[in-house]
Amino acid sequence: MLILGRRFARPARRPAALLQGLPYLPWVWAGAGFVALAGAAVLGVLVGPVHIGLGTVVQSFLAPIPWLHMTAIDPGQASILWSLRIPRVVLGAIVGAMLAAAGAAYQGVFRNPLADPYLLGAAAGANLGATLAIAFAPGSTLIGVNVVPLAGFAGAGLAVAGAYALGQTVTGLRNTTGLILAGVAIAAFFNAVQTYVQQAQTSNIRQVYSWILGRLVTAGWDGVLLVLPYVVLSIAVIVLYRRLLDALSVGDEEVTSLGISARRVRLIVVVAATLGTAAVVAIAGTIAFVGIIIPHTVRLLVGRSYRVVIPLSLLFGAAFLMLADTAARTVAAPAELPIGVITAFVGAPFFIVVMRSTRAAAL
Repeated sequence: MLILGRRFARPARRPAALLQGLPYLPWVWAGAGFVALAGAAVLGVLVGPVHIGLGTVVQSFLAPIPWLHMTAIDPGQASILWSLRIPRVVLGAIVGAMLAAAGAAYQGVFRNPLADPYLLGAAAGANLGATLAIAFAPGSTLIGVNVVPLAGFAGAGLAVAGAYALGQTVTGLRNTTGLILAGVAIAAFFNAVQTYVQQAQTSNIRQVYSWILGRLVTAGWDGVLLVLPYVVLSIAVIVLYRRLLDALSVGDEEVTSLGISARRVRLIVVVAATLGTAAVVAIAGTIAFVGIIIPHTVRLLVGRSYRVVIPLSLLFGAAFLMLADTAARTVAAPAELPIGVITAFVGAPFFIVVMRSTRAAAL
């Protein structure tokens, strides 16, 4: 998803004040975020076609502790909990937190309220990579890992690298507009190739669309372990650079006056956000709107400082996607909706509101 909007109209601020005196993390909202995260996790573990009570879940967690002398739960229920539901909930939290943090980072870097984690073509590249793997190498593995997520990760990385290379030849990364337009061009090209492959391989089109719309159906601990290192590294960089995002949101000149290279900050943050986005998209498909809904909701609650927006986006993004996945599993039970349908159902009206408010702020 890519839409170019006008930038926020912001009052001028002194550069020196950007790195000092910013609002402290509102602990009330942080506590609310942890409560939402815990509640969404509990709901995600409890809800499913096989009923497992809260007492059974608690007993399953406490059974390995020897001095409590807890009775082990039924092996079938234990297998459902530890092989299916818990890893799926954990993966949902990881994906949601990463997409929300990446969306906030992109909005800060590009000073564009409509920027999302797929701005530079990551979604188009991942879709093409996964489509090629599904069409020409179904069921194949590489070093013991299903080839589809690997191809999705490679496609996302290739698309963003192409957007950067094209943007640099046009503007040398001095102008974010040139980089965004390069992302549009790369995404259009990758989408065209994907459409051609889908038309040539119609027998796999249902599986391709299922992947594109996003899903956590195949979640397992292998998927969690595969994506976790990239997400941890990406989030660590974004969190460390959150103060500089506040400075960058004012303009490149102000950042340069602080003795900081705006180009370097932009490059590092975008690479980190894209790396994490590519990793989660490779596992879960292209789940839309999370990177727009969550950061904007947090801004409405606590203000625009990225020292606050980034940490709270992690908490509420994780909780939101776990709830969305729970809804996807239950709304049409026993069938299961793609999780992207749920996030789009919530996100599309929200996106319209954001567009209208952005236009009003720019006028």
